[in-house]
Amino acid sequence: MQVQAYITFGGRCEEALEFYAPQSALNALSPPSLDVGTVRKGEFDYIHFFSKTQAEMDDLFAKLKTNLKPTGMLWLSWPKGKKLGTDLTLPVIIKIGYGHGLVESTCLSVDATWSGLKFTHPKKDKTYNDSYGQLNP
Repeated sequence: MQVQAYITFGGRCEEALEFYAPQSALNALSPPSLDVGTVRKGEFDYIHFFSKTQAEMDDLFAKLKTNLKPTGMLWLSWPKGKKLGTDLTLPVIIKIGYGHGLVESTCLSVDATWSGLKFTHPKKDKTYNDSYGQLNP
């Protein structure tokens, strides 16, 4: 399911985008009532993408990054523990993110099946070192 809506974070209205979120994950995240859309236009403060394969995540990461505001956050979720036949793991996701020029900061459990990792644009003049990936501009 793709969801596009205005949603409140920290008392201000921000534009958010959810991609292919399974219903169980949406229930766990319990977002407010959202307007459902089918088009990805503009820049977003919050993007959350769910994927089961490296190929899909790597392909869509670049496209989603173009829709991410400079101060925005891009959450990537994948099935934990090889559930649902995934080929994704935390090191693989970090490598994909760094390869597309974003840096990770927070990892969490969305629900019993899905994990999530938050990516943001790197801060200027800050050095990022990660054993799983090399930051590309």
